Amino acid sequence: MPDLIEILPATHDVELDIAYATADNFTGKPVYRRAACYLHPDAENLLRRACELARILGYRIKIFDAFRPAEAQFVLWNHTPDPEFLADPRKGSPHSRGVAVDLTLVDAAGEELDMGTGFDEFDPRSHHGNPGISAEAQRNRMILMGIMTTAGWDFYRNEWWHYQLFDSKRYPVLKDEVLPQGMM
Repeated sequence: MPDLIEILPATHDVELDIAYATADNFTGKPVYRRAACYLHPDAENLLRRACELARILGYRIKIFDAFRPAEAQFVLWNHTPDPEFLADPRKGSPHSRGVAVDLTLVDAAGEELDMGTGFDEFDPRSHHGNPGISAEAQRNRMILMGIMTTAGWDFYRNEWWHYQLFDSKRYPVLKDEVLPQGMM
């Protein structure tokens, strides 16, 4: 099993705002003890490509979550067992396989582009193509989707922020213990 690669601002030219390491997430409390961002090497390679494509358009990528230890997926599911927005941890989440990333785009000033809803807003307005958001937010979501899909990512129709590798189930579910320094 390949080692997960740590994603850092200095090595990947991204911004990190790991939501589950703070109380600023849908559970209202930190899930991770330590804020960190890791991806499987296959996903890390596609992230690098997405960062290059974003840069061409004058944007940078801001990451809210990437590898999510299986233990964390259980915490989230136990809080809100909603299969429209969360993978059942008994089946395994692409995040817990290290092959999914939750993200947005920021402009040159570091401001997030308007995507119509916040990250992890469990509402139909978070779905791709929802007509209940502004034209500007629709355009921004399409720019993000264009960058990510051109880089080789698959999208999840219910969450504008979520991208994963195609055939993610071929990767094993991983626990916190695989990390050199745990997040949980």
